[in-house]
Amino acid sequence: MAATVKYDEVEAGQEIPAVEYRVRRVDLVKYAGASGDFNPIHWNERHAKAVGLPDVIAHGMYTMAQGGRFVTDWAGDPGAVVEYGVRFSSMVVVPDDDQGATITISGVVEEKREDKRVVVALTAKSGDARVLSRARAVVQLS
Repeated sequence: MAATVKYDEVEAGQEIPAVEYRVRRVDLVKYAGASGDFNPIHWNERHAKAVGLPDVIAHGMYTMAQGGRFVTDWAGDPGAVVEYGVRFSSMVVVPDDDQGATITISGVVEEKREDKRVVVALTAKSGDARVLSRARAVVQLS
């Protein structure tokens, strides 16, 4: 997905193949350090369960970032994304094992605009749960 997508090569309704992103506890600790969000529900199983969660959960913004990564990898240029927004609809539960959790993200070109921009709708799931809803990106193509 490293090549830059061209406007003339894209059509409305075009599917963007799914990509799986592995999430392990160490990734959450790294993200906490980078973001400054050290809430223990993102790294401490005992604390997460004490507040009623099934286990440690990924930061919502970490999950959102994986969607952004999916779009920028597809477009081939991080600067091509001119708008991006999501709603959080479920949690990514990250078990304490070598496998962690998987976030699977796919997309579809929902709209092709006259200004060489496309609207990409994303589907993000972890297991059977949809973890992002209303996930959309506007991408400026060349």
